[in-house]
Amino acid sequence: MLAYDVHGSGPGLVLLPGVGGTAALTWETLLAGLAAEHTVVLTDLPGAGRSPLPVGRLALDTVADQVVAAAERAGLSDFVIAGQSLGAAVAIKAAARHPDRVRGLVTLSGFARPHTSLWLTLETWAAMLTRHDDRLRAFLASLAFSADYLAARTPETAQYLATRLLTAAAGTARQIALTLGVDVHGDLPSVTAPTLVVASTGDRFVSPKHSIDLADGMPGARLAAVRGGHAATFEEPDRTLEILTDFLRDLRPSLTDHTATYSHV
Repeated sequence: MLAYDVHGSGPGLVLLPGVGGTAALTWETLLAGLAAEHTVVLTDLPGAGRSPLPVGRLALDTVADQVVAAAERAGLSDFVIAGQSLGAAVAIKAAARHPDRVRGLVTLSGFARPHTSLWLTLETWAAMLTRHDDRLRAFLASLAFSADYLAARTPETAQYLATRLLTAAAGTARQIALTLGVDVHGDLPSVTAPTLVVASTGDRFVSPKHSIDLADGMPGARLAAVRGGHAATFEEPDRTLEILTDFLRDLRPSLTDHTATYSHV
């Protein structure tokens, strides 16, 4: 079972992190604004945060089903699901497999399958992680943030911030392996939930081209952009929150309102 935390009240909103991250850190700059109008369920992927790492390879279908099960345990009968990076692929799979549960979908720096640049970056990350390369912190900083954001910070600060967001959690290597095998192109046409695709224009990890592909593949998907790099929630929190809340408010009349008090697991 995946671990989760619950904040706020209102219609359900499930938030997922990317590779090696936790939902709490990935979305912390937006959490107060989102929890003001929604029951936010922060869910960690296998091997990150408090979520256990199962034996064997991770499977996208299984992880998506586990995310939906965690939302149900948190008391949500239906919800919007938002995922960043790998979390976006999980969210797409959940929306395709559980259309009765997923009432809206948001991807942030998402992808249907890794283009060559992303594939090579993931392979490099995996190799550095395996050999405990002391240059990994610098490498992660170059992935997480845009050139403009890095230019205004010392290398030490950038590396500290990056390793908070992209950690060496127990499941990071297995999550990278899962990401390398992601291919949800076939699921895109079957996503019936209203969808917002958000690209980060300065993202050097997941190129904005991936988001354009997602929006093209999902009927009626709305495409938006924020400045900044892969960690757009840190570089452009106000604009990212504005885009998400506008989308969520448009959906609000169709969402089930959950106002009960939920226990944390």
